[in-house]
Amino acid sequence: MSDILETLAPGTQLLYGGNRVARVPDDLAARFQAGDRLLVVQSTGDLLHVPAGQQSLAAGAVGAAHAAFTRMGEVSDDAISAFFEAFAARLESTPVWDAIRAANDEDLADARARGRSVTRLVADDKMRGAMAAGLRTWRDTPSARGRVVERIEHDGWEVEQLLAPLGVIGFVFEARPNVFADATGVLRGGNTVVFRIGSDALRTARAIVECALDPAIRSAGLPPGAATLLPSGDRAAGWAMFSDARLALAVARGSGHAAEQLGSVARQAGIPVSLHGTGGAWLIAGEAADVDRFAAAVYHSLDRKVCNTLNVCCLPRSRVDDLLPVFLDTLQRAGDRRGHGCKLHVAAGDEPYVPGDWFRTRVRVRRAAGDVDEPLAESLPVSELGREWEWEETPEVSLKITADLDEAIALCNTHSPQFVASLVSDDPAAHTRFYERVNAPFVGNGFTRWVDGQYALNRPELGLSNWQHGRLFARGGVLSGDGVYTIRTRMRQLRSDVSR
Repeated sequence: MSDILETLAPGTQLLYGGNRVARVPDDLAARFQAGDRLLVVQSTGDLLHVPAGQQSLAAGAVGAAHAAFTRMGEVSDDAISAFFEAFAARLESTPVWDAIRAANDEDLADARARGRSVTRLVADDKMRGAMAAGLRTWRDTPSARGRVVERIEHDGWEVEQLLAPLGVIGFVFEARPNVFADATGVLRGGNTVVFRIGSDALRTARAIVECALDPAIRSAGLPPGAATLLPSGDRAAGWAMFSDARLALAVARGSGHAAEQLGSVARQAGIPVSLHGTGGAWLIAGEAADVDRFAAAVYHSLDRKVCNTLNVCCLPRSRVDDLLPVFLDTLQRAGDRRGHGCKLHVAAGDEPYVPGDWFRTRVRVRRAAGDVDEPLAESLPVSELGREWEWEETPEVSLKITADLDEAIALCNTHSPQFVASLVSDDPAAHTRFYERVNAPFVGNGFTRWVDGQYALNRPELGLSNWQHGRLFARGGVLSGDGVYTIRTRMRQLRSDVSR
């Protein structure tokens, strides 16, 4: 019989990765109590403390979604369509949205007081409209449940392969209230969802659930818990949820260490994972780039900071004289549009190409924690070209001057997150070479902000995933509600005398 861990001693050695040891720090040992759990991330040795209370909340939320899933087979497609319409209609109700906005105002005030980013947190009318439109997209999307993908006929019997719901989808996402509409898309195929949102948007999330989501579930006759919010902003609740083997899929929106850590926790529990990964798009100008098309691509790729925003721009050395002034002017115009200037990082060795005034000029850069006095341009080691700039109101971009297109492609494959790559060129052969050689799932010939499931494919996305170790559903990685399914196999015996 195995013992239950009830206490932790400081300095206790814990094995991870097969041959490495992590030691329990004093503060963790002091906090750990009977009933708590300790997760050891095998890829990093991170020790994740899950208090009993957070474990209980996560287990309850997953349990509710799991119980609902066992009943979803009895729910008609029309009832699911009615849910999406009811959800959208309630968001469009003025009293409902007023309540959501009031909760959002509290979240915004609290986030700003703590120096947190609020660029994706604001629940404005544009977000409201996009959420309603996304929900109605799912309302009008035909269900794939029960669709026969293959039939094999035998003498006296046959076998069918049918699309079927995958199960309970666990969803952790950053402080973006609109993701609720995306996440509920998995109900279209008969799945259920349990989600946790970051603490910055928890009040907003609760208001959406109480005023719109839960009433829509009830009015459509869906089982309670079909879409369940984990009522905790504590990261430990997310770890507990992603370690619950009742999940059929774990989806983490966001980037960096936190998302990778969540993915590791889920994989250790045997749960398939779809991670968002690091963002930041690369825009490369070819030797045959049209100046006006290049300027437009830069400008329209810097309207706001999201994962597909322009992060690195590569210019060929042969076109520096005419493209670099245009790039610098366009970067400044993008900053003027937002009212808080711009910021440039120049790859080490390329500083002589940029006017010296850019390095000597001081500007006020708007960061999440407030305005900061910084140089307009700074040098950046080439090894850091993959760094994603998480800017607030001040567009921030890295610049690299390359010998030719092949060097730009090699740099992109080496340093980028291998996410979005765009080439501006009037040379068809260059585009062919670019597409064949660049290692990115999203490849274009203009602005980078097109990479979005709703915008490009008319499907609200669960996440742009599957680069950075999460290649589960396709190399391209647009995960949407109608892409979450499994295959069931059904036999039909036509004659009673069939035997082996």
